[in-house]
Amino acid sequence: MDQEGYHLLLVEDNLGDVFLIEEYLHEKILNLKLTVTNTFGEAQEKLTDGNLHFDGIILDLTLPDLQGEALILEIKELAGDTSIVVLTGYSNIEFGMKSLSLGVSDYLLKDELSPTSLYKSIIYSIGRSRISKQLKHSELKYKELFHLSPQPMYLYNLSTLAFMDVNKAAIDHYGYSKEEFLQMDLTQIRPELEVPRLKRMISSIRSGKVNNGPRIFTHQKKNGEIITVEIKSSQIDHEGVKAEVVLANDITERMQYIKAIEDQNKRLQEIAWMQSHVVRAPLARLMSLVMAEETLEEDFGKVNYRKMIMDSAEELDDIIRDIVKKTDKVSLEAKKKEKYDQSS
Repeated sequence: MDQEGYHLLLVEDNLGDVFLIEEYLHEKILNLKLTVTNTFGEAQEKLTDGNLHFDGIILDLTLPDLQGEALILEIKELAGDTSIVVLTGYSNIEFGMKSLSLGVSDYLLKDELSPTSLYKSIIYSIGRSRISKQLKHSELKYKELFHLSPQPMYLYNLSTLAFMDVNKAAIDHYGYSKEEFLQMDLTQIRPELEVPRLKRMISSIRSGKVNNGPRIFTHQKKNGEIITVEIKSSQIDHEGVKAEVVLANDITERMQYIKAIEDQNKRLQEIAWMQSHVVRAPLARLMSLVMAEETLEEDFGKVNYRKMIMDSAEELDDIIRDIVKKTDKVSLEAKKKEKYDQSS
């Protein structure tokens, strides 16, 4: 016997059938709670009671106050996601198929009913209903993650490249309205020179040769501004269409920051080279001149000798000033970097 607890609603006006169905259910389900109503009005009252929750509904199609298709539609409206198994004494296959299209989970004939067939129908119907609820919940979570993400995200058709959905962050960042996005495709947010690379990448994705790791691309906003973005994407099946959901992280400032650091390092290397090479030449001359002063003869000319010393000293002074100027510039950029890091 099934030991899981179930609360079922039986809507049936024939007391003999009620007794039979109840016996069948108790034969297969240990922890059964069965609520019985004889009319649509009574069923409506139970289904609108906020304190009651039903795992499944067993519905007879011929009630005193409502029958057939109208009854199914009314009960379906009241039941929401709760599974409905229809029971009837009429072997009308055409109507049975139609009732399935109206949203019921299964269609059983009373004359062919058995404990096993009734139990399987109900349990399978409840299982399908639970899976459907889980899928809807997953879809809702996806939509929440997609639309509430602070990073620009979009969904596009992998065959046509047309946008299928965009979140608010993408609308705000790129400058297009949602209506404009939905009339565009991926090529329209790329600079013209970037489009061939995009098409090569899409071709690789379609053939399964590209992994879903981050990739760097150039995008173009509505106002013409060119930005550098890091793309992370994943393929999904969206309403039967092969699509790709994309997160586009704008790293333009980060790339500019990296370039500034590289330029700064280059200048530091220039300063180090000047200190180790350029400064040595006038310094060496000065040292030689000072050392030679004691051996200088009177007829060489003190004035010329002093001029040589002053020229070397002035050359050294110019070099040092240039080093200081470049060092100050590097220091200023370092302070800007510190402010950028704090704001990030």
